[in-house]
Amino acid sequence: MWALPYRMRRRDVLRAGAGLGTAALAGCLGFETRSAGSPPPVVEDRPDAVYLPSHVEGMKMAGMTTQGRYKVGLMYSYAHRFWTISQEESGLGTNLVELGDSDVHLMTRVLDSETGQVLPDLGVDVEITRDGEVVSQETIYQMLSQKMGYHHGANFSLEGDGTYTVNVSVGGMGIRRMGGFEGEFGDAATIPIEFEYSRSARDEIAFRTLENAGERGAVDPMTMDGFPNATVPPASDLPGSALGEGSVADMSLAVRVLDDTYLAVWAATPYNRFVVPNMALSAETGSFSGELTPAIHPEWGYHYGARLDSPPGETTVTVDVPPFVSRHEGYETAFLDTGSITVTAE
Repeated sequence: MWALPYRMRRRDVLRAGAGLGTAALAGCLGFETRSAGSPPPVVEDRPDAVYLPSHVEGMKMAGMTTQGRYKVGLMYSYAHRFWTISQEESGLGTNLVELGDSDVHLMTRVLDSETGQVLPDLGVDVEITRDGEVVSQETIYQMLSQKMGYHHGANFSLEGDGTYTVNVSVGGMGIRRMGGFEGEFGDAATIPIEFEYSRSARDEIAFRTLENAGERGAVDPMTMDGFPNATVPPASDLPGSALGEGSVADMSLAVRVLDDTYLAVWAATPYNRFVVPNMALSAETGSFSGELTPAIHPEWGYHYGARLDSPPGETTVTVDVPPFVSRHEGYETAFLDTGSITVTAE
């Protein structure tokens, strides 16, 4: 039985709320119809890869607050199904979370307030209160969705229309910080955000089914001013010298060397090139054989890397443990297998 690295044993916690503009995000998401109806059934005969989901939904901003280097955004949408990940004898398994009697799907994303870069691998706890009383304080999940990419989210029941306060507690970052991020994000912070929720406002959120659900592909990501997605640039735009790229379990891996002896690998979803965090990678090249640890750099972004004693030659990168991150529909059948790619500098 293989073991999960520390970053996969942490459960990130979160919750968000409702509020602000009515359909402020509908236009940029490209929806045509509006409905508060139940989602269609899960697509049958889904590929073991990224596919177009049965439907897509809009969302509303609940608030955005900055405290020090942390900038936190809260959003909500209809409650919807998603899949958590579990460790099983044969590898990773998926567990469907049904809608139940939840009112909303609550989401958050944490950015660096100075660079605007999304900060993965943070622990996030959320406490929701109303009139000073705790409504909910639950564990939520690191997630990937085709509209948002990396975020934290879960379904929640609220106590009807009214004013809520979400206390977002951000834990210090445990991964390596490099360059201008060195020494930052090590301290915890609790950031309160107040929001107004009403079911009628929630029911104005756009909802659209897809006729080509189940086909290989992905829907376009959402866009929000001042609140970017966590994406990986095209391989040709990454820093350093290219060693090559390949795919494991429908996940793109781009391998490059920086400063002659720093081996870096960027993992991305196909189509939208969202960052894929929370997995175990290793590499073999020359005299080096070992783990590639997750790291973040203001210019290089989130990646997996290791310092080498000499420039690499033929390099094999292995996904030892696939990404231990929950998934929205369209991602739950991908990124579940291990595998390797071998690249050599031209």
